Amino acid sequence: MRGVRLPRLPRLLPRTVRGRRRAVQALALAAVLALAPSTWLRLTTEDRLRGTADVPAQDVAVVFGAGLWKGRPTPYLAHRLDAAAELYRSGKVKVLLVTGDNSRTEYDEPSAMRTYLARRGVPDDKVVSDYAGFDTWDSCVRAKKIFGVDRAVLVTQDFHIRRALALCGAAGVEAYGVGVGEPKDATWYYGTTRELAAAGKAAVDAALRPDPRFLGAREDGVAEALAAPPTGR
Repeated sequence: MRGVRLPRLPRLLPRTVRGRRRAVQALALAAVLALAPSTWLRLTTEDRLRGTADVPAQDVAVVFGAGLWKGRPTPYLAHRLDAAAELYRSGKVKVLLVTGDNSRTEYDEPSAMRTYLARRGVPDDKVVSDYAGFDTWDSCVRAKKIFGVDRAVLVTQDFHIRRALALCGAAGVEAYGVGVGEPKDATWYYGTTRELAAAGKAAVDAALRPDPRFLGAREDGVAEALAAPPTGR
């Protein structure tokens, strides 16, 4: 329409060649910094990834929580527990440490994990519960400081296993990781994308090594489970 002036759009790029060059350099640097934590995870954990059949035997497997649905493990958590049960039945591990969130009385990941494992033939006295595994770093620190775990097999999804390995290593737990594969559906893509952001927090946790949200007193559950007579598999 004649006589009507459209508003000017803001200039997105600097006016000068030097300014545009600096802008491109800044964007490149930002991209490198954003990807640095993920690169660190990949480089530091590559030789620690295994399957259930070829993972070196350890006394303990640490199984990370992954949510409940109507009080039962979500499919992703169930798949982690299936892999852990397989490790126990094959003699690769002797005790399972299940770590998850029990911050509310109506939400109890570790107990749901125990129940699931019992239904798959894992004796209850070979399962130890960590009720304050609120995130991966907390679970790793508590495995070391509260339950006395020095070496372990870590069990989680394939997109999460590198972060778990790096954080447990920073917490003082020498570990191998079993990454459970999943179909590449919407949940898998969400989890994979989320790991890009979580890698940054992991780098900060590994560098600063903060105390977990709840530490508490030392517990002898793992030592007692290991000392108990073997149960027939």
